[in-house]
Amino acid sequence: MAQIFRPTSPHLSIWRFTLTMTLSILHRILGVGLYVGTLLFVLWLGAAALGDEPLATVNAFFAHPLLQVVLFLYTLTLFHHMAGGIKHFVWDTGHGFEAGPRDAISIATIVFSVSMTLIVWSVFIWF
Repeated sequence: MAQIFRPTSPHLSIWRFTLTMTLSILHRILGVGLYVGTLLFVLWLGAAALGDEPLATVNAFFAHPLLQVVLFLYTLTLFHHMAGGIKHFVWDTGHGFEAGPRDAISIATIVFSVSMTLIVWSVFIWF
């Protein structure tokens, strides 16, 4: 019996990573990270609902430098995930699939998420 040649699917060694591919993978990973950050946010909201003493305890917990880094990354994740959602909304309209606009909107999501995170944290530190 003769063996039938069937093409195999492309492997990672064939594809080169593009910015849109990297951001797509990052979008999914950061979506999982949003669950953890949202649990911290719910913890803070619950403490605020319980009164001043639990809120002061949670605020002291969040004042730890390691938690400040986590909260900063959570803010970055929120803005990046939002910008990625807007990017996909634009793509759902059928626009921006050419190489130039596709890369431009991908870079815009990075610039937007980093700049908005820095603005929010600058305002937070200022006040």
